[in-house]
Amino acid sequence: MPLDALRTFTDRILPLPEADWEAFAGLWQPFACKRKTVLTAAGETERYLYFVLDGVQRSYYLAPSGREATIVFTYPHSFSGVADSFLTQTPARFTFETLTASSFLRTSYSQLAELMKAAPAVQTLVLQTTAFVLKGVLQRMAEQQTATAEEKFRAFLTRSPHLLHLIPHKYLASYLALDAATFSKLLGTVRL
Repeated sequence: MPLDALRTFTDRILPLPEADWEAFAGLWQPFACKRKTVLTAAGETERYLYFVLDGVQRSYYLAPSGREATIVFTYPHSFSGVADSFLTQTPARFTFETLTASSFLRTSYSQLAELMKAAPAVQTLVLQTTAFVLKGVLQRMAEQQTATAEEKFRAFLTRSPHLLHLIPHKYLASYLALDAATFSKLLGTVRL
């Protein structure tokens, strides 16, 4: 059951009192789309928070030069969407798209914001989730700025080796800020 997966995920962050869980669970609606569907384009405001049930997605930045930089991948079972745009209700700088056919549960910003006012435990859950995301972003930023290509590749393999089989390598190279040739060379030579 989709809501069971959501509850298992949120319970690892912060178990909600039963009444708050019921209210939180009531916000989510099923949503599905095909591969290569843009869910939020740069310049649009993210209106939804997604919980991934199936499929792989990415958020990316398109530089004025036309170069893409993949910022994050999401896959079952995690929250997804353009987080900063969703939380601030300001236009996104990133595009959020599906890489494969995907199914989700999703809720709107207005529904979640209303519940957070009424249920402080839900607000705490959102704050804790945001804190964990920020921790990961800062760790990745430090790696991107200080690590060699091989160190970035090794860190990626240690953290998320399963993504090698889920995501096209051109997107993984972009995520690691490596050119395709360097990524291919590391893929053939680096072993953990």
